[in-house]
Amino acid sequence: MFTPLAVERFTREQGCTQTEWERDLPAAAKPHRVERPAPCQAVVQIDCGGQLHLVWLVLPPRQIGLIHLPRLQVDFRFEQVDARARTAFMRRFDLFLQRGGG
Repeated sequence: MFTPLAVERFTREQGCTQTEWERDLPAAAKPHRVERPAPCQAVVQIDCGGQLHLVWLVLPPRQIGLIHLPRLQVDFRFEQVDARARTAFMRRFDLFLQRGGG
């Protein structure tokens, strides 16, 4: 899964349940504050004065044989965050949310 880290707006598929996503989001965004303005939405207050707007949608599970894997579609939209700050934020965010595998 490669998304250029400096992009202002992109969509990703996350392999987790909504409960897992909502539980892990504040820790993944640290030290930045996370606000929840509505269900399936979050706003991360980035220290530089900008924001990251997140909106997610629960997708049907991906089925591989007898295995069902949860999925979310997550839209990321940075506002007033420069490329360097976006890259730094996403590197830590991705590392925190990284799952086991190869």
